[in-house]
Amino acid sequence: MRVLVAATNPIVRAGLESIVRTNPDLLAIGSSADSATLATAIATHNPDVVLIELSLPEGESVSEKLVALAGVGELPIAILTDTEDRDRLPELLRSGVKAILPRSASAEEILQAVEAVATGLVVLHADAIDILLTLLPISERVVEATPPLQALTSREIEVLGMLAEGLGNKAIAKHLGISEHTVKFHVSSIFSKLNASSRTEAVTLGARQGLIML
Repeated sequence: MRVLVAATNPIVRAGLESIVRTNPDLLAIGSSADSATLATAIATHNPDVVLIELSLPEGESVSEKLVALAGVGELPIAILTDTEDRDRLPELLRSGVKAILPRSASAEEILQAVEAVATGLVVLHADAIDILLTLLPISERVVEATPPLQALTSREIEVLGMLAEGLGNKAIAKHLGISEHTVKFHVSSIFSKLNASSRTEAVTLGARQGLIML
């Protein structure tokens, strides 16, 4: 599994690369020193996961940079950030960040998070749960597992299962022997039938309704 590391502090960057190298299933393929060069590094190295620890000057929000970076395709991103910078946790998750850990996270926690996001899972450190509950509006704290507006077809359930595995449209198309356009059609239909606005939400609703297993 190819992992790209990004950190402004060279010592932190070297430390994260060293942690990645302790796992024989992971390969540290490169690094980036700042958010300005990260997009280029992603395009150059084509990683499976990006592990980010970005420290910015006082007064700047790490979250703002991470929200922008999370929009780079459907690439799983795991971030290390301070507790005081987590007032935008919901925004980070909605933008596509898949794992949020404190900078004090252990090497084992970091490695487990990297492996988990690569399979399509979302990872939150235990101390982030309480923060999220206090930040989310009451209406968003409990999501009812309402039945789909229409029943999903067997092919749509198959596509939903692949979304749960973290596969992109191109990979799904190749696996099923269909065009990417057809995959997009199925994904759109799944969103409509489950009343979901994102892949993560569709997978969550599908799992809660017993359509797929995680």
